[in-house]
Amino acid sequence: MPQHKRTSTGVLGGFVGVLGLSAIAGILVTATVTPAIAVSGYAASSALDTFDNMPSFLQIDPLMLPTEIYRKDSAGNDVLMAQFYDQNRIPVTWDQVNPVMFDAIIASEDKKFYTHGGVDLVGTVSALVGNAASGSNRGGSSITQQYVKNVLQQNCESEATNDEQVKACFTSTTVATGSAGYQRKLQEMRYAIQLEKQSSKDEILLGYLNITNFGGTVYGIGAAAQRYFSTDAASLTIAQAATIAGMVQEPNTYRLDRPEGSTTNSAGEAVNGEADGYKLTLDRRNYVLGRMLDDGKISQAEYDEAKATPITPAITTRDQGCKIASGAEFFCEYVVSIIKTDPSFGDTAEARAANLRRGGMKIYTTLNADLQQTALDAISIVPASRPDIDLGASGVQVEVGTGRILSMVQNRPYSALGDDSGTVTPVNYNVREANGGGGHSAGSTYKVFSLINWLEQGHSVNEAINGRVGVKKVINCDGQIQTVTTANGRDDAVGNFENNSGYTGTIYNFTRDSLNSGFIAMAEKISVCTTNQVAMKLGVMRSDGTPLDQVPPGSLNSPNQAYNVLGDAAVAPLDMAAAYASIAANGILCRPKSIDMALDMNGNDITPQTSCERVMSEGVAATAAYTLVGVMSGTGSGARIGDGTPVFGKTGIHEYEQTWMDGASTKVATVVWVGNVKGHAKLDQFRNSGYQLSRIRNGIWPKMQGAANAIYGGDAFPAPDPNLTKQVLTTLPSVIGMPVDQAQQTLQAAGFDVTVGDAVDGAEAAGTVTRQEPGAGRVAAGTMVTIYPSNGQGVAVPGVSGTPLEAQAALRGAGFGNITLQCTEQDSATSPTVTGTNPAAGTVVSRSAPITITYQAKKCL
Repeated sequence: MPQHKRTSTGVLGGFVGVLGLSAIAGILVTATVTPAIAVSGYAASSALDTFDNMPSFLQIDPLMLPTEIYRKDSAGNDVLMAQFYDQNRIPVTWDQVNPVMFDAIIASEDKKFYTHGGVDLVGTVSALVGNAASGSNRGGSSITQQYVKNVLQQNCESEATNDEQVKACFTSTTVATGSAGYQRKLQEMRYAIQLEKQSSKDEILLGYLNITNFGGTVYGIGAAAQRYFSTDAASLTIAQAATIAGMVQEPNTYRLDRPEGSTTNSAGEAVNGEADGYKLTLDRRNYVLGRMLDDGKISQAEYDEAKATPITPAITTRDQGCKIASGAEFFCEYVVSIIKTDPSFGDTAEARAANLRRGGMKIYTTLNADLQQTALDAISIVPASRPDIDLGASGVQVEVGTGRILSMVQNRPYSALGDDSGTVTPVNYNVREANGGGGHSAGSTYKVFSLINWLEQGHSVNEAINGRVGVKKVINCDGQIQTVTTANGRDDAVGNFENNSGYTGTIYNFTRDSLNSGFIAMAEKISVCTTNQVAMKLGVMRSDGTPLDQVPPGSLNSPNQAYNVLGDAAVAPLDMAAAYASIAANGILCRPKSIDMALDMNGNDITPQTSCERVMSEGVAATAAYTLVGVMSGTGSGARIGDGTPVFGKTGIHEYEQTWMDGASTKVATVVWVGNVKGHAKLDQFRNSGYQLSRIRNGIWPKMQGAANAIYGGDAFPAPDPNLTKQVLTTLPSVIGMPVDQAQQTLQAAGFDVTVGDAVDGAEAAGTVTRQEPGAGRVAAGTMVTIYPSNGQGVAVPGVSGTPLEAQAALRGAGFGNITLQCTEQDSATSPTVTGTNPAAGTVVSRSAPITITYQAKKCL
């Protein structure tokens, strides 16, 4: 076992002190480089000056460590989800290493480690003399010098941004030849001498074992023990320790993770593999064992037993990257995209990328294990591939009020490179392109922004407008007025779902029924651009990051801009989830958050801060939620859960090529998308798992949202703003006397739906409106009006007076034959006197209608 304290014996085997080493090293190295002038006083003095003027303080940067990303398991424990590294390293403390490992490395590399002052000058000068004679650049370095070299190389590599720079670091610290090689060796000595003044021997030895390479990307004794023998540094046997110690001389030659052979011989044959019992490594191990025996670090029996032990690797592969984040690969990649772009992880893109691979960060994510598993099960009803459609599907959930991403899934398995068949993909269907994804046309789920825009401009959801198919005029983002035809069955027109002809009605009903013609009618009162700006305010952009209110290049005065309100723009499901969550959060938008906590290698908190901000008033948010609750009894009825937790939602189908379901409780928002990844196949033409593809969202969303309800619960949504739900009165015109067609057009233009009743008796010409219900005046907007045409057979009851006989004569003269009398006794009556008729005078009835003459008499007979 190595001594734990540095001894007081001097350098150079004890015959000079540390204070004299500079002069001696300078003279000896000068003698090696320029032996012809070594004896001159000038040469000695110059060498001394050169050595003493070299930098002596060695900056030891933090070790390059893997970054680890964690998620919670179902029990709430942090479990490793993924890791990234340039150097596979597991740092260990002194007590975490079997002492035999220290003995092995000292015996093989620097047996005088605990007795020299940082430089084994005899070995160094011997190596330098040999190099000068042979032109080689062999070792002779102490462990302290090797540690210095590793630190310099690591410091250089930690700043490298590509493979060429890494190679340059290796060259500058290891492979320099000629005078540059001597200069480097001298500088190593200078650093080593100073390092031993400021650090203990144990610190240097442990630092060396933690930093040095053991083949490939394996660095440090902790990772080497795990990689080659599936154990930890504290549990290494004598044979294993000697094997690993022997590797540092030629790490890639002696490595054990290439059973086919780690190198080739002069004949080009693979050697040092399973077939030859790892002979090169075995010979080197036995050499180390022999040195340990000679130095008294192991007994003869221990030596014999270890030497007789064959090398039997037990390889542990420490995978890295998101491929190991089983079931959460796409979420992992999203987290990585945040690390690579958020300034919390570095000032530049290069610095952030380096921190991911070398920074030793610990990233704790927001993923909920139970919701993630439920979502994976739910999305599995959409196959990863079909021969008839390039079919994708995704689901994402965020926590209301925080923006924490709770689940993120899709139907196709993850692959960093994808494949030609399209059964796997690297593309995350839930996020924007900048985060490794791509968007989809949102369809009618985008109508929520028209709804919010309508409310923010002071309109009531119970205000009625003409949403019937027809010609509408809207203002585009370029300021141009666009004429839009809403009609069913025409390629050049906007149609309604299931060929609904539309109606004059309220915005509440338009939303419930997802009426396209109704939302185009809304765009006549609230512009397309303001609706797009509302969407952006709620965190939604085009999936490529461009603003929604900008006219795309090459489409100025495009006739299709009005379609924006119907969700033609490709957007990311995660953006839509955050927007719907802001409604459930009473108008507070929380940007999506995938990282709960991030720590650097020193434990400092570097968690990126996401913001929450008010984007709409509480009244608008509550009224929007109230309206969206109504959807669950309309187009969203197929996605109802029935667990008692209040939820709202909005369905969407774009051109039957994409289908969505977006919604939320007061705790969790869920968004599901299914559709064409590429191409324009019609979803309603295909079925899967018992669902028409255009409605397969109904087999996914309830399971995901239901699982969230079971875990998080949910409260009732706030009551809507009375000012935004009030009935709006409007003037109902009179259409009496108009032909039926003209009367219908007049009423519809005024915003009323019309029904035509059966023809009734009327004095007007047949087909002319003779009655309307309700009558003209102030009524609730959208009131249904019924008009009754005349049959042309009606006669107005004439006014009558005088005696009953006179009244009867007048009525018979007008053509009425069914006449009766009704008397009322009145003491003041001097003679029978007519008081009126029933029906009253002026009433239009048929000639066969019964007419009653009312009169008064002193005594009725």
